Amino acid sequence: MAQSAPARPASASPSPELGGRYSRYVLSVLVVVYVLNFVDRQIPAILNDRIKADLGLTDSQMGFLYGTAFAVFYALFGIPLGRLADVWNRRSLIALGLVFWSAMTALSGLARNFTQLAAARIGVGVGEASASPAAYSLLSDYFPARRRATVLAIYSSGIYLGAGLSLALGGLIVDRWDAAFAGAAAPFGLRGWQVAFLAVGLPGIALALLVRTLREPRRGQADGIETAPEPHPFREFFRELRAVIPPLTLWHLVRSGGGARGLAVNLGAAGGLALAAAALVRATGDPAQWIALAVGLYAAVSWTQALALRDRPSASLILGTPSLRWAAVGFALVAFTGYGFGQWLPPFFLRFHQVSMAQLGLVLGGVVAVSGFLGVTIGGVLADRWRERSKRGRLYLGMLAAVTPAPFAVWLLVTPNTALAYALVFPLNLLSTMYLGVGASTIQDLVLPRMRAIASAAYIMVITFIGLALGPYAIGTLSDAMGSLRTAMLVSLAVNLLAFAALGLSAFHLVRDEETLRARARAAGEPGL
Repeated sequence: MAQSAPARPASASPSPELGGRYSRYVLSVLVVVYVLNFVDRQIPAILNDRIKADLGLTDSQMGFLYGTAFAVFYALFGIPLGRLADVWNRRSLIALGLVFWSAMTALSGLARNFTQLAAARIGVGVGEASASPAAYSLLSDYFPARRRATVLAIYSSGIYLGAGLSLALGGLIVDRWDAAFAGAAAPFGLRGWQVAFLAVGLPGIALALLVRTLREPRRGQADGIETAPEPHPFREFFRELRAVIPPLTLWHLVRSGGGARGLAVNLGAAGGLALAAAALVRATGDPAQWIALAVGLYAAVSWTQALALRDRPSASLILGTPSLRWAAVGFALVAFTGYGFGQWLPPFFLRFHQVSMAQLGLVLGGVVAVSGFLGVTIGGVLADRWRERSKRGRLYLGMLAAVTPAPFAVWLLVTPNTALAYALVFPLNLLSTMYLGVGASTIQDLVLPRMRAIASAAYIMVITFIGLALGPYAIGTLSDAMGSLRTAMLVSLAVNLLAFAALGLSAFHLVRDEETLRARARAAGEPGL
């Protein structure tokens, strides 16, 4: 008897031609969404010194607001929201997430103290976690597999367009607003940095209406493997949510069969992280930073326990592959400096070169957008070519990306010539972004195809916790302690040497790990190999 086709989701429309005009229209809309995603994420960098002055904050607090407050919740909610994207209407998820993070960005402009601004940044992180998993899935159903890498690269260009635009818009708005109301009462008492948050946040709410009109394609149509709709999508979402959100993690562990030993490990990790956080709070006086990071790390431990209980082969390969572990640590350390410089370069130019915010935004924003786009593209091409010559070729490029930016960074930080400093941003950013494709592709090579999304989630979590949650904060803290942002940024470059060493260890283990991949998966219980 012939097997019936999977039922079509009620929300799915008859799908247009793969890669056709409507598909390109969807891609263009989602690129704009991703541009706004990064505008809202990155704009605190250009506003840093105005916020700091108005709210009476320190550099370490600003590093927390830019990095940790966003990063921890972005990483945690990315896992359950990614699961929801697999089982629910993706256009609706993107639209709702866009409304939420845009509203949180706008609310950032109404903040009157550190706590209010931190809460808004947490909201931005939660909302933005909904975008890329759903967009990747949606675009993969609108374009054939042979064009997928190109399409996702075009979508990813929103990172650099958004980062550059955030600098340009933020600098221009602040300079114009504060100049217009110098010595006079501004409407509603708003300062320029507050208006900048409002100006970049509110358009996203309107864009969400356009996103909601996109057609939801049949899931899996591009690959000829159409998937029946999940009857209880939010049940799946909340199941994944409870695996990462304390204290629901304990309930999830019990229900998943973790037993007394699993609970003991979980509670032991919680106790150890609490003690470490308390010691770091005592040493630094920054409770928000270390409590947030400890909660995030505890959630990561709980998630890995849940993964081991429901999918032992995936847990074994992701956690037990030496080259994968060292690659994740190495690229996270590269990101430590990358995110740190991303936050602190605008304040550095403002403090040491005395440039206007409008000039800084336009020049630095343009350089960052172009160099970042070229860096990730060239890095991907070179990595693939080196891989054809040697299995370790991609990691060799990653090792170069860890150390070759350093001389340009040092030169940029010590030169008194403003034009030269602007020019040096180009090679610094180009070389610093070349690792992005290398890291993602290395992780994909070290697990089975069905595990790639889970492995990517784990990799992003490590990158986010080490790179984004620690990089900007560490430089800010060193700046406060040393009394010099320039010195703090110079000192942070030592982390790149650690990254180089970690990636070297990954390369050492890589060939053996790839050759034994199937055998190790079978040993962990993977069927069909």
